Amino acid sequence: MADPPEVTDRLLTLPNLLSIARLCGVPLFLWLVLVPEWDGWALVVLMVSGITDWLDGLLARTLNQASRMGAVLDVVADRLYILAVLIGLALRDIIPWWLALMLPLRDVFLFSLLPFLRTRGYSALPVHFLGKAATASLLYAFPLLLLGDGEGRLETLADVFGWAFAIWGTGLYWWAGLLYAYQVTQLLRHPRQAVDEPV
Repeated sequence: MADPPEVTDRLLTLPNLLSIARLCGVPLFLWLVLVPEWDGWALVVLMVSGITDWLDGLLARTLNQASRMGAVLDVVADRLYILAVLIGLALRDIIPWWLALMLPLRDVFLFSLLPFLRTRGYSALPVHFLGKAATASLLYAFPLLLLGDGEGRLETLADVFGWAFAIWGTGLYWWAGLLYAYQVTQLLRHPRQAVDEPV
């Protein structure tokens, strides 16, 4: 089995540049959804974001360019895309506002736990696969819900699958959040160094 890439403090790397480009797509996506309502182009932005998300991880491993900045940029980009899509879909009345608020509230909940960790010398929580699965489900759900905003068989099918992913992803997202809260209690009882950001 190959050794994991060494994590460095380098800033100017190809994966980091891809992550920055991915972040630049967030306001573009919102403009496309809310102003001209060019949903097709908005979906293209989401697809490019997903490809660059996969590609920057692959390049970080293959080029040995994993960095702390890259890990932070990746998490921030995921959160901002989820937030942007929630705002866009809620303002378009594609999803209800209660759903648009439920997901950011989970992140606020987790953020409120960080001061407790820092008083004991921790900087973050270990990554849990459930959080990654939740994020992946939501990133599938939102393009499908956007595609489902219309009439026709394809739109109806996209809407059904979109809501299935959205409900499943929201449940996993909060379940992962509760697991992180449990991890906090365990880490505070048995101090050791946390290694990564929660997702």
